[in-house]
This record gives sequence, C-alpha cells and structure tokens, in this order.
Amino acid sequence: MISRCPVIAQEQDLIKDAKIAMRTAAKFMVEEVSTNGGYVDRYLADFSRRWGELEAYKTMIWLEGSGGTVSMGDLFLDAYEATGDAYYYEAAEKVAKALAWGQHESGGWNYFIDFAGDRSVRKWYQTIGKNAWGFEEHNHYYGNATFDGGNTVRAARFLLRIYLLKLDPAYKLIMDRAIDFVLKSQYPLGGWPQRYPIMNDFPHGELEDYTPFYTFNDDVTSENINFLIQCYVALGEERFIDPIRRGMQIYLITQQANPQAGWSKQHNLAFEPAHARTYEPAAIYPDFTYVNAKLLLRFYELTGDRKFLARVPDAISFLESVGQKDSDGKTVYPLFIELNTNKPLYPHRKGTGVRDGEYWLDYNPENIIQHYKGRYIDIDFLKIEYERLNALSPTEATKNSPLKKTNQHQSVDLEHGYLNHSSGINRKTSVAEAREIIRSLDEQGRWLVRHQQYTLPYTISEKGEEANTARRSDALGVAILDATDRQYISTRTFIGNMRLLIDFIKENT
Repeated sequence: MISRCPVIAQEQDLIKDAKIAMRTAAKFMVEEVSTNGGYVDRYLADFSRRWGELEAYKTMIWLEGSGGTVSMGDLFLDAYEATGDAYYYEAAEKVAKALAWGQHESGGWNYFIDFAGDRSVRKWYQTIGKNAWGFEEHNHYYGNATFDGGNTVRAARFLLRIYLLKLDPAYKLIMDRAIDFVLKSQYPLGGWPQRYPIMNDFPHGELEDYTPFYTFNDDVTSENINFLIQCYVALGEERFIDPIRRGMQIYLITQQANPQAGWSKQHNLAFEPAHARTYEPAAIYPDFTYVNAKLLLRFYELTGDRKFLARVPDAISFLESVGQKDSDGKTVYPLFIELNTNKPLYPHRKGTGVRDGEYWLDYNPENIIQHYKGRYIDIDFLKIEYERLNALSPTEATKNSPLKKTNQHQSVDLEHGYLNHSSGINRKTSVAEAREIIRSLDEQGRWLVRHQQYTLPYTISEKGEEANTARRSDALGVAILDATDRQYISTRTFIGNMRLLIDFIKENT
C-alpha cells in the first residue's frame, strides 16, 4: 500500500503558504491602501488616482460595487471565520467604523463616503459627477441615502453580520439605525423608493424624478425583503413580519394586465411602468419580469399563500410572446418592450459627453448600446418550478420556510439569503490555482493588474469645455481599457484571490 503521508504533508505546507499569502496581502490593503478603514474599487499602483464607480478623491471610500468597502468587510469576516486570525476581524471592525462615520442621519448610506465632509462632496458632484455622461445617478447631488447598487442594504447586512459574530454592543446602535431606515422608508403598500428621504429633485426638468418610484432595479425590493427576513431569523423580532409581507405584496400590485403581464424597472406611485434615467424608458422589461416571476414562486415557498402563484402563468405567456431568435438560433429577450404595442425598443447613443451626447430609442436593432442588448432567460426553469410548486400544498411548500419555523435558534443565512434559487454548483479551488495565486503575490503583498477601465481626469479646456468623466467606452458602450502597461491595485482582484485561498483552506482542513 502506497503511503499518502508525503501528499498530506505537501497539502499542509500549501495551506500554511496560503495563510501567509493571505495575511501578507491583507496587511498591505489594510495598512497601505485603505482610507480610514474603507476602500474604492481600484487604484493606480502609485496611488496618484483612484476609482469607485467614477474617479474618487483620496478622502473618499465607495460602498458601491463588488470591490467596494462593504465587499472588503465581508471578505475580512470570511477570512476570520476560515482561519481564526484576529487580524481579519480587526480589519472588518475598521470597515464597520468607516461605515458608522458615513452613515446618514436618516440611517442609510450614499454611494460613497467622503471624510473631507460635505463641501468636498459638493465639489465632486459639481465637477466629476456632473460631467460623467451616462451616469445620471451621479450627475446630481441629492444629499440623501440610496438603495441603488445595494449600497444601504449591503452595509446594513454587514453590520448585522459583524454584530452577530460576538454580539458586540458597539455595533448595535448603527445596525439598529440601518434597520429602522429600511423600515421607515418602505411605502405603506410595500416596496421602496430608490432614494430616501424623498427629495423630488431631478435635474431633467421634462421628466418626473424617478427616485421616489417603487424600485425593482438593482434588486432594491427583493434585497430589502431578504434583509428583513435575515433580521427576523437572527433577532427574533415579530415586527419584521408585516413589512416582509407588504414587500412581497408590491409584486402582485405592480404586475401589469395581460397581454403584457410583466414589470418595469420601477413603477410610479400609480403602479404604472415608469422611466428611470433618460435612456431607460417606461416599458415592460423581460429580464425583470423573469426575476420577479421567480420571486413570486419563492414567496409561495415562504408563506404558503397561493396568491403568489396565481399570475406566474401570465408572466410566462408574456415572456413567450416577446422572445426572438439571435444569429445562433437561441431565444433572446429584448431589454425594453414598448407599452401597448409589445414591440422591442432599442437604445442608441452618439456624442462624447454631457453637452453633446444624445441617447434615443427606436425599433432598429442595429448599433444598440451593448449593455442594453437582449438577454438570455431560462424560461424552462420558470415553467418547471411553477409546475412543481403548484402541485404542492401550502404545508408542503413551506416546510423549510424561515417564516414558518418557531425555533428561536435558527441559524441565519447571511451568505446566500432566502430569495435565491440555488444552482447547486460548488466550485473548488485546485492545488494549481492556489499555488499560482500565492506565486503571483509580489514582494510588497500586492496582486497587481493591468488594462483596467478608467476615466479621463476632470479638466477644463481653453474653450471652457469640461471633460467627460465617465468610465471610458465607445459609442456602443464597449469598455475602453487602459492600453498602457500601467499597474493597478484592484480590490476586486484582491477579493477574488482571497476567496479562492479561503475556499482552498476550508476544503483541505
């Protein structure tokens, strides 16, 4: 029999090396990169420029995005739970303190926090934000908090998570303020606005301000419901049940009549499909219809109320009516479906910036903006799930519902949440991947990357023209990457590599 001892020893050595690499990389990020415990998405290696969604000041941290401050905080807690190394918990505490500093008086958060104060924030909006063509959510200073991009609810969930780890009362006050923000910003009939407190202050005078509308975009409504379920399970407070049910109810109220039995990105206060940014029309959105129909199925599993199943077939019929064949013969679903006509609308743009740029919609599928191309939708999954759940009694459907369990010691699912349909895929980090990640760490503890999407710096020409400060892209919206060999520090790369090493450690210990 061949002994496996040498193999086991090699694995243990690699686990040790992985932990050393993780600690080295984290130390660089915490002690050299962070600003008061927070982060942006990417930095030039010499720190001369940095970016969140757009270019940021050195005094700023961003919450938005998969590489922002909240994502870093969650990563540090993952590393702490996998290794037991208190350094990661301390790094997460620094994130929590940064969030506490930037929490709005209302209890929510904006896209970013600027430690230089409100004067600096206003200057950013008057220069970089105002001139970012196509990023209308950043063109105007509202001064309130937002659910857009998951900013407020992701920060609130992180605070719930760090509080639950040790029940440290230091985090309870800011966590409670965040929870109260989610509760008080909800409309009586359920659903949430994009921003709160409501300002009704949209700079495009011909259009109504869309930020008070019932918002499904960026999973605003579903993530708020999911967070409240997590609070209910974790904190055991019955006060969360009514807002959870009202949140679910808004999906029924806003579903449109046949034959367009779908949803828009947002609905006005009369529950009608409504516009968002100037290039996002009042229309029916097949991708949101698909997601919302799946959520109705999940609501049945959570509540046992068959009203959530009643109009899923209508949504399926609508989706079937708008599917089109692409060049490969696959069914694709246009992003916008015109109200009443059921015709696809296609967005186009021309120009170079805020002053000369123009967006428009028509019926021509050629030269459309790339991130508004049609989407593939697994409508078969929706049909199968509907048939499966429709055959179940309410008791059978809700056997695993956290809202039906009376056990006060349920473990709270903060990683996957309660509204997702699991894919069942569990990818493992290979030995070769782990070794390559460790090898690619430089002597300063950095995973440097090149060819990132970037922006032009804010400048004013001799003619008084301000530069377009949006992330660089061509007329079709295709990203223009930095063609030079300039190196960047990317929090997304850091998070991705750390997660692979964390998974490797967990799989092999």
